[in-house]
Amino acid sequence: MTTTTKDKNKKIHQGRNIKRFREMLGMKQDALAFEMGEDWNQQKISLLEQKETIEKEILQRLSEILKIPINAIESFDEESAINIISNTVNNSDTATGNSLYNNYPTFNINPVEKWLEALDENKKLYERLLETEKQLVTSEKEKVALLEKLLDK
Repeated sequence: MTTTTKDKNKKIHQGRNIKRFREMLGMKQDALAFEMGEDWNQQKISLLEQKETIEKEILQRLSEILKIPINAIESFDEESAINIISNTVNNSDTATGNSLYNNYPTFNINPVEKWLEALDENKKLYERLLETEKQLVTSEKEKVALLEKLLDK
């Protein structure tokens, strides 16, 4: 891959990259602020994500929290990434004759096993219900017997 003069002069927006990585990880600004320390809050994270360049120390801390290399934050360019992905997908699809739409999802969960587990759980719940019902009937019979004794006296 060749780097053009245009690519070298392109400024990477580090704050936007922080936001992208944070969102990809499903982390809220509040949670990131909490991880950054007591001097940080949601508003400060929001302002940080608007900055084009971020101080090295802060980048280091964010890198540790997000578990992302600093150079990823400093150099990630969405446009370039999309181009690479687009070219990779198109090239591999035409080379192998595969289409993105022919890929079928695989599941680690066997639906039959899950169904059998659910049936087993239902059976256990039903048995507990019957046991409780037996206890209630026995209790009611004892109450009736006690009332009959009281009436006889």
